Amino acid sequence: MCASSTSAALPLPASAQASPKSLPGPARSLRLEDYLPYRLSVAANAVSQLIARAYADRFGLTVPQWRLMAVLGEDSPLTQQALCGRTVMDKVTVLRAARALVQRRLVRRQPNAEDGRSHRLSLTAAGERMYAQVVPLALEYEAVLLRGLAPGQVRVLEQWLRELQQTAAALTRESQP
Repeated sequence: MCASSTSAALPLPASAQASPKSLPGPARSLRLEDYLPYRLSVAANAVSQLIARAYADRFGLTVPQWRLMAVLGEDSPLTQQALCGRTVMDKVTVLRAARALVQRRLVRRQPNAEDGRSHRLSLTAAGERMYAQVVPLALEYEAVLLRGLAPGQVRVLEQWLRELQQTAAALTRESQP
């Protein structure tokens, strides 16, 4: 299900509340530059901004538009709701990105035979050609960003990121009524 563009803070489930003894360091205080959620956000934003400039300059794409194209390039046709789940973007962002891609004739919007209220999106021939041009650039940026890490470090980083994402998703599910 798509998240709305505005969401209330979720209470921390009892199973996730840490006791003071489980916190690392003596009488732990918050230093923003040492706070992992903040650092992850800053790193993700820095990478997104770097890549967004390249997508915008060379292809006229925003990050949300590229994310939709990337998912549709791997698996389509998909509904906008499915795209929300796959891209982890809210429905308003997906709707706007999809609308812009349809207007540029990079994505086609077709009725959904299974649900008359929704539509299925897929890349057009022009969208597939652009996708084929953007993928090497995306992979090149990934390689440059990771070049200071050994292959084993990259695998560990990928594993840790997956685990953090799974834990956050589980805590979100536990917090929902």
